[in-house]
Amino acid sequence: MNAEHTATRTALQSAGTMMIFALVFTTLMGVTHGVTRPIIAASVEAEKMKLVNEVLPAGRYDNALLNDFVMLGETPALGLDADGGKVYRARLGGAPAAMVIEAQAPDGYGGAIKLLVAVDSQERITGVRVTNHRETPGLGDYIDPRKDRNKSSPWIGQFGERPLSAAQLRVRKDGGEIDYRVGATISARAVTGAVARVRQWAEANHDKVFAADNGARL
Repeated sequence: MNAEHTATRTALQSAGTMMIFALVFTTLMGVTHGVTRPIIAASVEAEKMKLVNEVLPAGRYDNALLNDFVMLGETPALGLDADGGKVYRARLGGAPAAMVIEAQAPDGYGGAIKLLVAVDSQERITGVRVTNHRETPGLGDYIDPRKDRNKSSPWIGQFGERPLSAAQLRVRKDGGEIDYRVGATISARAVTGAVARVRQWAEANHDKVFAADNGARL
């Protein structure tokens, strides 16, 4: 009986210790999450703003752009699937200044290429950035300025250098004005085609986007 009693007591003590450890661990995790969540959120917002300012210079708007947006559902013209995306609305002095549009090129060499495209109220592309892609490293990944070896004049910068008409928004191989790197035309063509479609969509939906309630789904 004494041996059984000792074994039972040991088992209960072990279970109690494990329960206390679990409670302490859960509490610490909860506290850590509560402390780090605002830091993480601020970091994510800072990264978004950095990206936005790369496609639309800060002097072009004066509103809290990340807090002024509409939601998009499946939008084939922008390459968006059921997950949709957002359109951020830039305003200057209360007047519409530009749209920063989440889009996707579905026909990249390595699959879909996610984009952020800024179009001002005169339907001019002010900047483009690739936010996610799976293009071939060292070949087609030059579409991403972080991977482009030409740091002084990255390929993606062509879209914000000057106004481009619909006819010009094609790679030179297809009769347009956008350069491409030999051996990786597919990547350049996919991004350029997507940007052209974004511009067309922006022109057709400008008034609708700015008339919508904040956070509304178009």
